[in-house]
Amino acid sequence: MTSTQRRTEEPGPTMTDTAKTVDRTRVARWLQEYGVYVAVVALVLFNIAFTANFLTVGNFRTQLIQAAPVLVVALGMALVIGTEGVDLSVGAVMALSAALVPLYLGAGTLPAVAVALAAGLAAGTLNGVLVAKVGIQPIVATLALLVGGRGLALVLADGQLIQLHDPDFLALGNGEVLGIPVSVLIAAVLAVLVAALVGKTAFGRRLVAIGGNRRASVLAGLPVNRVLIGVYAICGLLAALAGVLSTARLGAGDPADAGLLMELSAITAVVVGGTPLTGGRVRILGTVMGVLLMQLVRATLIKHNLPDSTAQMIQAAIIVGAVYVARERSSR
Repeated sequence: MTSTQRRTEEPGPTMTDTAKTVDRTRVARWLQEYGVYVAVVALVLFNIAFTANFLTVGNFRTQLIQAAPVLVVALGMALVIGTEGVDLSVGAVMALSAALVPLYLGAGTLPAVAVALAAGLAAGTLNGVLVAKVGIQPIVATLALLVGGRGLALVLADGQLIQLHDPDFLALGNGEVLGIPVSVLIAAVLAVLVAALVGKTAFGRRLVAIGGNRRASVLAGLPVNRVLIGVYAICGLLAALAGVLSTARLGAGDPADAGLLMELSAITAVVVGGTPLTGGRVRILGTVMGVLLMQLVRATLIKHNLPDSTAQMIQAAIIVGAVYVARERSSR
């Protein structure tokens, strides 16, 4: 039998197979675009029906305060993932921030916060240099800081939880402006600024282009290394700020616990929000909704007497599902 005869006899794709492929592509696209919004609405409706005292101002305030540091970290993570990278060190940077604040708080709130933010900026820049200049894979470069950063934080704090009493600093975590918690206000402003950075600036367009095709971006003459270093620096800066807000809310510097598993929460929120791990796209509003979804999942389980470990397992399942949807969409 000749090759021509074999090709003639082999059945090709039928109309039904083509229709199924198109349907799967449409479903995957719809889920990636709108799935997070539907999930948030469904979870809110579930809580309204089955969770006591859900529709109270105090509950909404608590949920937003708890979500604010996660959102700050997730905004930086979204930029990194948009370049087809990842930053596993954000939790360690938060711990480093929590260790540095008590050491410099005696000089005032502004100097202490400035030192913490500078440390986060330096850590992020180091990650960016390792990725862009040295050529180390992002997961490896940031994994080194994940381990070393928290270890340095524990050394700086001598492994101790340090109580803080400066009212100006504590106001960052517990204060209000026109009835809006300061931390929530900061997170909201940052979300708007990062959205503008991605959608309205040359820097944002370049980072998306680099995530879509780094080699083509190099050939097009884009400043790839500079953009990558800038993205990781911003991520480190925002992680340090999240550490400051968490420390202020807790009223103590606790590097052993600050930012623990924050990288998982941030990556989950970003991917569930529609930003693919393959890069080339950044969805800030989706990231905000992803953070709210993860917060609602955790709060719902706690209010129904399920352990936090269950929430972590559900987070893992959600991110696997989100990655599968993104894979289905990109493979069609």
